[in-house]
Amino acid sequence: MNYYDLILEIWDKHRGKIIGVFLGLIFGWFAITYGLLKAVFVSICVGLGFYAGKRLDEQVERPEFLSRMFKERR
Repeated sequence: MNYYDLILEIWDKHRGKIIGVFLGLIFGWFAITYGLLKAVFVSICVGLGFYAGKRLDEQVERPEFLSRMFKERR
């Protein structure tokens, strides 16, 4: 078994853990470098950007997308 196959096997079995550790490392670095509140703000912005990008990738029509995001609350 070569290293490429080993890495693919580890990625397939532990994808969520690897991504979680990577995101935790980035958040920790931001919190140490810029402070906790700024790190939380950046994380929220990244999450909103991911959500908007995901919706655009799913080919949701813009008026429908915008109406869902900004729908009236009663």
